[in-house]
Amino acid sequence: MPLPDHGTEFLESIRTERGLAQNTVTAYRRDLIQYQRTVSEHPNQTQIEAIRSHLSALRSGGLADTSIARKFASIRAYHRFLIAEDYTTSDPTASIDAPNRPMSIPKALTVQEITKLVEAPDTRDPLGRRDRAILEFLYATGCRVTELVDLDLHDIDFETSTAIVTGKGRKQRLVPIGSYAERAIAEWLPDRMVFRVPETDPGALFLTVRGNRLSRQTIWRIVRRYGSSVGVPQDRLSPHVLRHSAATHMVEGGADLRTVQEMLGHVSLSTTQVYTKVSPEHLREIVIISHPRGQ
Repeated sequence: MPLPDHGTEFLESIRTERGLAQNTVTAYRRDLIQYQRTVSEHPNQTQIEAIRSHLSALRSGGLADTSIARKFASIRAYHRFLIAEDYTTSDPTASIDAPNRPMSIPKALTVQEITKLVEAPDTRDPLGRRDRAILEFLYATGCRVTELVDLDLHDIDFETSTAIVTGKGRKQRLVPIGSYAERAIAEWLPDRMVFRVPETDPGALFLTVRGNRLSRQTIWRIVRRYGSSVGVPQDRLSPHVLRHSAATHMVEGGADLRTVQEMLGHVSLSTTQVYTKVSPEHLREIVIISHPRGQ
């Protein structure tokens, strides 16, 4: 199924002008192809009717509200592009209310669970040392899994104990890595020299045993495998849960939201607030300490 009219041009514009990551552009492409399929199956419907039919079909198919909202956002962005480029004068999405996007917040691991997780790899083994460094870095920086995959050796600065992380839209930020992650990376580096293939070294900080850059799927498997080994169910654990846990623990430790926003690479502070909802227990402690009549 092809893209709708001017779909390729739209995707190129969001990639170059908005600087969106390739994974995001791919998601837009998939959403538009799916939307075009619905339009072609209902040739007698108006565009507004086709969009409503599409959203209804997605909902009937059991798709989560968050996914439906994201797909609708792709369709709306496409039609607004058509208006901006003078390909049309009307926006059929304007009269359709955007699906509600519930605030889904993953449950953070406890500090004790994090400790068990990062200490699970057998550091007597080269892969164990690599995996320990991966887990420590994910939790220390709160970075996204794609940011970890893209991390290069030269992005780490041991003199300042920082890393340059490249986030969405190729935007870079400087994040502290902490002594635990720094030590784990230092212990992994001699093994990296053994794994690397000089002629094809991709420059990545973390390599496979064949000297290739790790994939997102491999990172997921690493996180979940060690989680299972220490009793954390797979449905509670992912690289994103480590990111959320890092942010939550920072806030509970006294970090202000602006600092956490900068560290996580969020454009909007409201996004950071979603990720860093403090636990009811911690909120009660804050009230007791800070409110004049909280005790």
